[in-house]
Amino acid sequence: MKKIFIIISFVGFSLQAQTNVASKHISNANYKVAEENVIKTLSYLTSDELEGRDTGSEGIEKASIFLENLLKESGIKPYFKTYRDTLSNYDKTSYNVVGYIEGTDLKLKNEFVIIGAHYDHIGKIAVVNGDDIGNGANDNASGTTAVTEVAKYFAKAKSNKRSVLFVFFSAEEKGLLGSKHLAAKLKEQNMDLYFMFNFEMIGVPMKNRDMDFYLTGFGKTNMASKINEYAGEKLVGYLPIETKYMLFRASDNYPFFTEFEVPAQTVSTFDFENFEFYHQPDDEFELMDTKHMTTVISKTIPVLEKMINAPSKEIKLNEK
Repeated sequence: MKKIFIIISFVGFSLQAQTNVASKHISNANYKVAEENVIKTLSYLTSDELEGRDTGSEGIEKASIFLENLLKESGIKPYFKTYRDTLSNYDKTSYNVVGYIEGTDLKLKNEFVIIGAHYDHIGKIAVVNGDDIGNGANDNASGTTAVTEVAKYFAKAKSNKRSVLFVFFSAEEKGLLGSKHLAAKLKEQNMDLYFMFNFEMIGVPMKNRDMDFYLTGFGKTNMASKINEYAGEKLVGYLPIETKYMLFRASDNYPFFTEFEVPAQTVSTFDFENFEFYHQPDDEFELMDTKHMTTVISKTIPVLEKMINAPSKEIKLNEK
């Protein structure tokens, strides 16, 4: 995640449940989130072969090919001519990876939802105990893995009335460059964006919290209350430290909020107490709680389905 404080920045769910079964709220559940699939994706993205997925590196090129192939194998089309959206604001050739599922409703398909996560990390870093690769498991291979599972669900269910873009952002660690580029590009194309939903650092559960995850920019919209309403339980809540560190501005949701002035927010389970290896070599696959991740993704999918298919734009900005 983008570093905005010297001490730490927001870089970018927790209930015991059966991890191979998607939430009971899902209709048309042709794809079920399985922990083995979460493990497969997460382990590859965090492997030393990718050398920390630094933007413009050979390692992130391998990650982009992996994500492109996953979208293609799922039957998800590219939104542009190819899956690659080349950044216009970075000196090394870099890509967002963008997949597209057209909405099923003749009217609502003209409105768009973006579901995203950044797949870049910081590459080679200072050596700690002989390891110089910042594998970025929590930050943000975990969020990237979540988006792959959500994408696979909607590709199978074909249940999205609005059109959906699934975006894997590059250059987040360089200052949100991937999302800044894409938000400006889509705004210039006059996209009718309903909301943007971003996953950031969901690899380990929070402890002693009365929610599964928290939402950045909590009071800026009614997204949190609608998520909980759609879920029928308290999935999301407010984390005070999120305001202290201005996390709303620290991940890829923010450029869409500023460009489109619509709800654009990030969900996370990194609470500054449950994970101590931010931007360190020990941010490794072995420290991730894949059962937790599977549960969170499974519980989030039916909520996203209801958000995407609401008959009107129920998620709104709060009045200032």
